[in-house]
Amino acid sequence: MGTIRALRAALPLALSLLLCWPAAAQTAAPEAWPSRPVRFVVPFPPGGPADVLARLYAVKLSGAWGQQVVVENRGGANGNIGAQAVAKSAPDGYTFLVHASSAVINKLLFKDPGYDPLTDFAPVSELADYKLVVVVHPSVPARTLKELVDLAKAKPGTVTYASAGGAGVPTHLAVEMFKQAAGVDLVHVPYAGAAPATNDLLAGHVMMMFNNPLSALPHVKAGKLRALAVASLQRLPLAPDVPTVAESGYPGFEAGTWFGMWAPRAVPEAIVRAAQAGVAEVAAMPEVRDQLAAQGLTAIGSTPEAFDRFQRQEMERWGRVIHTANITVE
Repeated sequence: MGTIRALRAALPLALSLLLCWPAAAQTAAPEAWPSRPVRFVVPFPPGGPADVLARLYAVKLSGAWGQQVVVENRGGANGNIGAQAVAKSAPDGYTFLVHASSAVINKLLFKDPGYDPLTDFAPVSELADYKLVVVVHPSVPARTLKELVDLAKAKPGTVTYASAGGAGVPTHLAVEMFKQAAGVDLVHVPYAGAAPATNDLLAGHVMMMFNNPLSALPHVKAGKLRALAVASLQRLPLAPDVPTVAESGYPGFEAGTWFGMWAPRAVPEAIVRAAQAGVAEVAAMPEVRDQLAAQGLTAIGSTPEAFDRFQRQEMERWGRVIHTANITVE
């Protein structure tokens, strides 16, 4: 009788453990992940910031994971083609997307980018970011951001600005956000990329640009461009004498480009956690932080939860700018 009573007492516990087992099994990490090479899909051509960043992390993670991490460039449609490919790939933990902030912005711009950043992907981690620098050609009679705003208000529709990549890219949206904050009319001149945009700015064909630090600051130091402000909440270490846009009269103003890593949505959570742990380890390496800082980038290794919150906040923030400016991309 004692044995039967013991079995009856143990039965509910055994059943509860049995019912919980499938859920636990779904999140259990594969014993040997990764057991073969891992692929990072970069949805842009080689040589750009997303590609350079992906290759830096790939080298370091190859050592940390004990498996080669291969970077595959699949450019086109402002990053949509590569993102679509990853969204449709096998959720086995061997394909990840390394994309820029356009990964979430494109959902707001395109009628159908071919994927949904919030439902087709599992956020792994933000990798790095940089803030934009407000630069003008030396011929522009403005030495401060206030003077530029005064010039734009005195002569509406005459101050031109370049963007690197066309409508909806960060160098475009940042100026649109500033236009809304300052109440000024600036004329958009889109370019295919940062290099042609910077070249025309240097030649004086356009008057100003919110440019990335790597493209802008060497020309500022050479006296070929004038830096009026940086679109960050703190001054940039590479340009400590340049005030922030916030300091210049627009509190809270911040604009730049960030880069992140995503997996297909159905990838097991344990693999997402393991991948993020590797990213955080690399982001904390002094040599990585120094190498990125020299290019105006800040290394980040956020948790999946923090990255998910951040990308949703970014969609909301840029969604307001895009809606107000009525920006669309066919």
